[in-house]
Amino acid sequence: MSASTSGTSNNAPSGSKPRGRSKATSSISSSEGLPLTSSSSKGSMDSSLSMQQYLSRATDISQMDFQAALDQMRSLLGFFNVTSANPHSVFKMAFYRKQTKNHWARDDPAFCVLQLVFLALASIAYSVAFKTLSVVQIAEFMVFNVLVNWIGVGILVASLGSVLAGKYMSVHSTAGGGTSSRHVKQSIEWLYAFDIHCNAFFPFFVVAYGLQFFLLPLVLGKSFIALFVSNTLYAIAFSWYFYITHLGYRALPFLRNTEAFLFPIAAVVIIWTLNLVGYPFGLGFNASRIVAYMYFPSI
Repeated sequence: MSASTSGTSNNAPSGSKPRGRSKATSSISSSEGLPLTSSSSKGSMDSSLSMQQYLSRATDISQMDFQAALDQMRSLLGFFNVTSANPHSVFKMAFYRKQTKNHWARDDPAFCVLQLVFLALASIAYSVAFKTLSVVQIAEFMVFNVLVNWIGVGILVASLGSVLAGKYMSVHSTAGGGTSSRHVKQSIEWLYAFDIHCNAFFPFFVVAYGLQFFLLPLVLGKSFIALFVSNTLYAIAFSWYFYITHLGYRALPFLRNTEAFLFPIAAVVIIWTLNLVGYPFGLGFNASRIVAYMYFPSI
């Protein structure tokens, strides 16, 4: 969170001289990258600069820390490990970034670059598994996974999530979506909202792309067991996605009622349950078979 001149002056010794104190405060704030004031115009400018820096670093491998990105991915998968690496630790790092660099979003694109590589490898693996050996078809499937399933969905979810959270969950918003003057206005960085999507997408990728790949002979069957395993995989993947999304917005101290991001999990559970109940009546569907026919209609 950004520092303010009022907070600094309250912590200063009572006997200090006002003029010297202001100068020292300005020097410290400048060196740490923390603004002395908060305004919507400055926030948008900082966001634009951050985006430019982010994109420029994505073309320079020497500026990317892949080991740190892998550690964060491992932490995101540490769902049941509450003592060390777990999803909470990834968003704690975002809080520390805000304290030291005055922005929540990653300034290292290594995490996104690794996701792109993993998606490309998964696209090739699935294409080979479904005997799609045409280079053009493999490239089309890869581009669709990257541009639509990952980036396109990410842009949509990040834009929608940041707008809804900023309008209805901010501590300076009213019940009707208006604004209150009791708190300093803070906005959600769009790049951080996209970061949340990337964090949430990785566990989804591990389950819906990685684990499912090794279970293809089972989940593509027409039996009840195939339907149960397939739909359970997708239920876990989507629930994990929404849970990580909730953690990302909950990390922002100026938001409240972020539990709303967990509500879609209830819908996932309901659909999963109705699907099992409807199977004996011919109403159940196998998610893996549906997705496979969408991408590989010739199977």
